[in-house]
Amino acid sequence: MLLNTGKNINVISKLNVNDAPKGEITHYWLQLVKDGMGIPIHVPIIVARGNTDGKVLGITAAIHGNELNGIPVIQELFIDLDITKLKGTIVGVPILNVPGFVRKQREFIDGIDLNRIMPGKENGTVSEIYNWRIIDRIIQNFDYLLDLHTASNGRINSYYIRADMEEAVTKKMAILQNAQIILHNQAKDSTLRGTACELGIPSITIEVGNPNLFQKGMVKDGLIGIYNLLAYFNMIDGEIEEYDNNTIICKKSYWIYTDVGGLLTVFPSVASLIKKGDLIATVQNIFGEITKKYYAPADGVVIGKNVNPVNQTGDRILHLGIINENVTK
Repeated sequence: MLLNTGKNINVISKLNVNDAPKGEITHYWLQLVKDGMGIPIHVPIIVARGNTDGKVLGITAAIHGNELNGIPVIQELFIDLDITKLKGTIVGVPILNVPGFVRKQREFIDGIDLNRIMPGKENGTVSEIYNWRIIDRIIQNFDYLLDLHTASNGRINSYYIRADMEEAVTKKMAILQNAQIILHNQAKDSTLRGTACELGIPSITIEVGNPNLFQKGMVKDGLIGIYNLLAYFNMIDGEIEEYDNNTIICKKSYWIYTDVGGLLTVFPSVASLIKKGDLIATVQNIFGEITKKYYAPADGVVIGKNVNPVNQTGDRILHLGIINENVTK
């Protein structure tokens, strides 16, 4: 079956990488569900299958519909890829949450965060079925997974990785990204990464900058990390590119929240080191008077921060990473 989108692209109901032709890059529309008018919702998939069989690396983006930087990362990877030199298969899914992307929103049609209810249910709610089919029809093809994200609305992120640093494979996958920060985070949750890891697919989450934007610098950083991984897995020939700056590895992290409302100003920049007791934010009333000051509760590094000055009581201030001084890379 072909879908008329200006180019003849095969429509499939389930991905099987062994069906993709060797030595080619193939585009697919995967029909996942149907909307309220019975019109199919299609997920775009790119498959690059080398002439030599090998591992399957999956790269997904936009499970949150407003987190866009992963899309050009995937696009540029396949545009620049020399398929004649690829060993194994790369699968790119530039948009997982298609309805959220079209609506320019983080959540799915029913207002649910897809990355909080994985793996979904075969016979569940709207979002649960969508998730279950993502896992069943796409993710189970992979040997490794890179899940690309950004910060959410009103916040900005450093270029950082979430990975289980106690697992040798995911630790190496994380380090190869040359990120500013790696956050040790066991994948025992209802995220896409957590579900993939439970299926025996080593996975990391890559936080590539800020929402609702294409950021060329972040896209470049993301591509370098992926090429490093491809070279390490011997899927392509090439040198692993290492940065001079040292990645900061955190053993844990937490958000700091406000306890008053007003106009919020957060001072530290992302990826900056702060000390316990440093002034990190102030809240002003509508007349410009400072009503509250916030200080760092511990030494650490700023993984992300709030940039929206309109602050309700209980809003986020910054995401503080607690550095692991004893970890070896």
